[in-house]
Amino acid sequence: MVEHLPGARSAPDDRWFALIRAPEGLTVIREHTAEGTGDELWTGFYGDSAHALDLPGMLVALVGPLAAAAVPVFVASTYHADVVLVPSPRKEEAISVLQRAGHEVGGPV
Repeated sequence: MVEHLPGARSAPDDRWFALIRAPEGLTVIREHTAEGTGDELWTGFYGDSAHALDLPGMLVALVGPLAAAAVPVFVASTYHADVVLVPSPRKEEAISVLQRAGHEVGGPV
């Protein structure tokens, strides 16, 4: 799930995968919890191989086709790869779009 915590400077617990701090608050990416309403549920796509930080085009190869199909994305980048999240209700559509763009999508997503 992707949550926004207005004005927060730190996470309320340690169940997070990624934290992004900005002037307007904290964005938290973590597993879905019982408190979630469902609106914040996202499905993640993560490459199975790392790429160099100076290798251009990796992210746009995923985000471009999704944008062309009007599928919203939330992106979090790590040192080794980019994680592309799409709203969970659009998961199957996103898989189809990525496959049509030539990407292999497999395993749990």
